[in-house]
Amino acid sequence: MAPQRKRARFRRLVVGAAAVVVSAALAAGRPAGVQVLGPASPPAPVPPPRPVVAVPAVPAPAVTPAASAPPAGPGLPKPPAVTPPALGGHWPAFGAFLGSDAGGVASIPLLSSWLGGADIRVGHTYLPGNTWSDIEGDLSFLPAWAHWRNEKADRMLVVNVPLQERNEAGVSDAVVRQLVRRGAAGEFDHHFRALAERLVRLGVPDTVLVLGWEMNGVTYTHRCGPDPVAWKTYWRRIVTTMRSVPGQRFRFDFAPSRGRDAVPWTQCYPGDGAVDIIGMDSYDQPAGMSFDRQVSEPYGLQAHVQFAKAHGKPVSYPEWGLFRNGDNTEYMRRMLAWMDEHKPLYNTLTDYCPHGVWQCGSNPKSSLVYRSFLFGRTDEATRDPAPTPAPAAATAPPAPAGCSRLDLGTWVEQWLGGTLCVRFEWWPGGD
Repeated sequence: MAPQRKRARFRRLVVGAAAVVVSAALAAGRPAGVQVLGPASPPAPVPPPRPVVAVPAVPAPAVTPAASAPPAGPGLPKPPAVTPPALGGHWPAFGAFLGSDAGGVASIPLLSSWLGGADIRVGHTYLPGNTWSDIEGDLSFLPAWAHWRNEKADRMLVVNVPLQERNEAGVSDAVVRQLVRRGAAGEFDHHFRALAERLVRLGVPDTVLVLGWEMNGVTYTHRCGPDPVAWKTYWRRIVTTMRSVPGQRFRFDFAPSRGRDAVPWTQCYPGDGAVDIIGMDSYDQPAGMSFDRQVSEPYGLQAHVQFAKAHGKPVSYPEWGLFRNGDNTEYMRRMLAWMDEHKPLYNTLTDYCPHGVWQCGSNPKSSLVYRSFLFGRTDEATRDPAPTPAPAAATAPPAPAGCSRLDLGTWVEQWLGGTLCVRFEWWPGGD
């Protein structure tokens, strides 16, 4: 080992020992040969990064009973359309489907707490499709949703509305075709007028109505495939009927499932005059499909945003979440980034198993991604801050001749009130 390196190594050992000695000696008074040079100018404070927390701060509530939540599998919620002045905002409004009944309303502040006080502006519920009375909104839980919506002016209430009773009863294509044609002829108009009047009376005339969601699939009695022409006529009749009710300001969301499904969803589009928002339900499926493929597939995510742009409509994601590929952090990261990029009017995660991240404990890795991404989000917190000049480097007074600085770390220097230097004249060749 060269003499210079040997001397430097020895000095480092001395400096380390000196730090220990100095800290003890200072308790009794500063010794000779040790000098505090005075405080360095403090660096400008750096705002802390958004926290990443792995353990939920609030225990997840029990999952809403099956009677009040849609069945597992894609085929769930939806939010609003073109942003009115009151909705403003610098980031996409978001929420989660937490249950259709009043329990879903009560869970919203708990989810917000778990997300570090994030501002959840979208409440999402479904009307059951068992009977026409359900579709008319003759339900005990609607007042609770209306009250939540009206607590703050910038909130959105999104309600999924079936177009037929017995909506999940496995009705055949032949019967669906007959029902759709009866609807197109105006036979069911009075049910939707009753719903519109009820929503206006409850003080939520600006509700976003997701009519006949996932109509391009095979699950629901309100599907489009058996007769797309009559289905589009039926949709337009419903919209015309509901818009005729005094005081209404409804927005209508057309929300197919991602991909082609049973029929291309573009064949079901009822026209720009009857649609305010073009949504898409986009779950992580089928098994093995990458997110890039979900973007590029026919009638996929890219086709959706391009179609909406061509028709001058905002997009939404009323239903999205994990599914066939399990606890998939890649999907969760990419879907959140996709929405940040394309700025949907709103999005609502489907938060029950297998899709969810808060009420479902089966997806802990994706839960961490979701929580980290949205933790503490409010309109103010996510605005682009004004650029700040870089802080000047911290400086300390120059050391006297023959005195070597000790770098003991910022917290020690703050405790001592400055930077230490120690004299090494006794070491041959010392600086």
